Amino acid sequence: MRVLVAEDERMLADSVTEGLRHLGMAVDVCYDGDAALERVAVHRYDVVLLDRDLPRVHGDEICRRIAGDGGETRVLMLTAAAGIRDRVEGLGLGADDYLTKPFAFAELVARVHALARRARPSLPPVLCGAGVELDPAKRFASRDGRPLSLSPKQFAVLEVLLRAEERVVSPEELLEKAWDEHADPFTNTVRMTVMTLRKKLGPPPIVHTVPGAGYRLAT
Repeated sequence: MRVLVAEDERMLADSVTEGLRHLGMAVDVCYDGDAALERVAVHRYDVVLLDRDLPRVHGDEICRRIAGDGGETRVLMLTAAAGIRDRVEGLGLGADDYLTKPFAFAELVARVHALARRARPSLPPVLCGAGVELDPAKRFASRDGRPLSLSPKQFAVLEVLLRAEERVVSPEELLEKAWDEHADPFTNTVRMTVMTLRKKLGPPPIVHTVPGAGYRLAT
């Protein structure tokens, strides 16, 4: 899952970013509206955590632009204003959900997962294929009933491959969806992560390399 945290309270933004990354999400962070607009123009995010009162470009304008693009990006608006009128206005701008500060991190995570499922309504909450079951919300994966101990990046790569449903996934797509914007596209990080994922999945191999194209999960 690719997430953007756009929040001008740096301690809050960095804390949320670190927590989501620990759960295996690819998370970018910015602290003003200009930077948020730059990132949504370049990357395809599943969910944007958007502070309504961002400096430079107001969160309302960013929300309007994301909604106006007609893409699958979902917006979770964050604000200290808890009144009904404020929530109604935020949702009226095109936000998909609304969370007032302060909030519990567990609730934030649950809402992010719910919004991501809405962005891909044809897929079930628990992904299955080749004997593998993966529950993104519970951070649990197993193969043939055997629990898998996966790192956050291995979990994220497996989730992308399961969502692809036997489609070939390029290394570039894996970088886009499983890593944040600081990942170096010229390193072998994708290849090494796939290699260690294969070892943890065990025999027979189900993650196949398609020469010159990428990787495919054989189901």
